[in-house]
Amino acid sequence: MKATEQEPRDAAWNAETIGPLFTDAGGTFLCARWGRPVAPVVFGLADASLDIFRAAIRAGFGHAGHPMADTDPETGANLMLFFVRDWNELSAVPDLNRLTGLDDLPQRLSGQNADQYRLFRFDDRGGIRACLTFLNMGGALGEAHPGRLAEKVMMQSALTFARDISPSASLAALIRAAYDPILPVAATEPTHALRLAARLPF
Repeated sequence: MKATEQEPRDAAWNAETIGPLFTDAGGTFLCARWGRPVAPVVFGLADASLDIFRAAIRAGFGHAGHPMADTDPETGANLMLFFVRDWNELSAVPDLNRLTGLDDLPQRLSGQNADQYRLFRFDDRGGIRACLTFLNMGGALGEAHPGRLAEKVMMQSALTFARDISPSASLAALIRAAYDPILPVAATEPTHALRLAARLPF
């Protein structure tokens, strides 16, 4: 959905500013990373743009130190990106209701004037096991630089950010810190921000 807040500027990265990135409007904190290799698939892009997004996903998860795979043994693909020019196009996606668990997603997104929507599924440890991202390129996103948008979409799928983010070297470092094998795959206590901040190289 549309978000109104963005991550803090690089100079302010600490536990106090990292915490809100993973805290929703109701005050619930969740920082979860992928608990299995990422197997992406992209729908609705021309070949040139498709190559940009594939490269961004590979580079982003490579930087985080997290493996990728051609297929997921349970679902085939577990990171699914859908690009449309109008939300009504989603009605043509087979089994969309079963895939999302929502009966009227196109109507909801149209009614909320959203430009994107992201849905996570979790495993029994709380780690991400699937991420579905829907992007409407018929509005403001259609003016975005493809490389910049690809980088942002990758970062949004890497962790359970609760607010809008903008790609930066500091954000990439935060994602890499969250993928430290010593840390739990998912955390619900705000004090986890302290552990993330301690692993940042600045």
